[in-house]
Amino acid sequence: MKYEVLSIFPDMVDSAFRTGVTGRASGEGLIELDTVNIRNYSTNSYGSIDGYTYGGGAGMLMQCEPVYQAYLEALKRLERKHGEVRVVYMTPVGEVFSQKKAEELSKEEELIFLCGHYEGIDERVIDEIVTDRISIGDYVLTGGELSALVVMDAVARLIPGVLKNDESAETESFNTGGLLEYPQYTRPPEWHEKTVPDILVSGDHAKVDKYRMREMRRVTKEYRPDLYTAYMEERGIY
Repeated sequence: MKYEVLSIFPDMVDSAFRTGVTGRASGEGLIELDTVNIRNYSTNSYGSIDGYTYGGGAGMLMQCEPVYQAYLEALKRLERKHGEVRVVYMTPVGEVFSQKKAEELSKEEELIFLCGHYEGIDERVIDEIVTDRISIGDYVLTGGELSALVVMDAVARLIPGVLKNDESAETESFNTGGLLEYPQYTRPPEWHEKTVPDILVSGDHAKVDKYRMREMRRVTKEYRPDLYTAYMEERGIY
């Protein structure tokens, strides 16, 4: 997987991406990241890439041409033509990100992420280049970099080899048929007078599996009743 990120703060993306699991996977060549600084494509002597909005209103808007030229630079690096790579624009008006969307995007060979700032980006260039509008939740951030990193991380961990134990990606929350993950425990067996459930140390794998399924249902019903209701309705249980 190759990521290209169009941003006015490319160092912010690069520094976060180079740590942890994504950093290791990048070092091993499993995923790659390049960033394009949109400011490098300013069309004026002041180096600005924003302007006032037509029709009035507070705040500034990112202009079309700097964004478009940054996009063309990303295509050049990828050796692709316009329309051959999906472009993900991080925006509050986009589709709410989900594990299903992460799985869909993980099947791509390259992805371009467009990170907005100020009051957003001129709609004309969005219409010209963007294929996917994605939001990570019903709130507003100061820019698209953090939300892009969330999507990049969720997608990257689905790439074979990125997680050392691929089974963990299959058994975690949102990869378990709509239920949240069961509670987990490690050493010591007793801590602050709280003990590990006996069944988990029984050695009976069949009983452990049944216990974990019960716990997944309990946790989902308690903490995400919306997910639990959808899970039950999908199975015709009302």
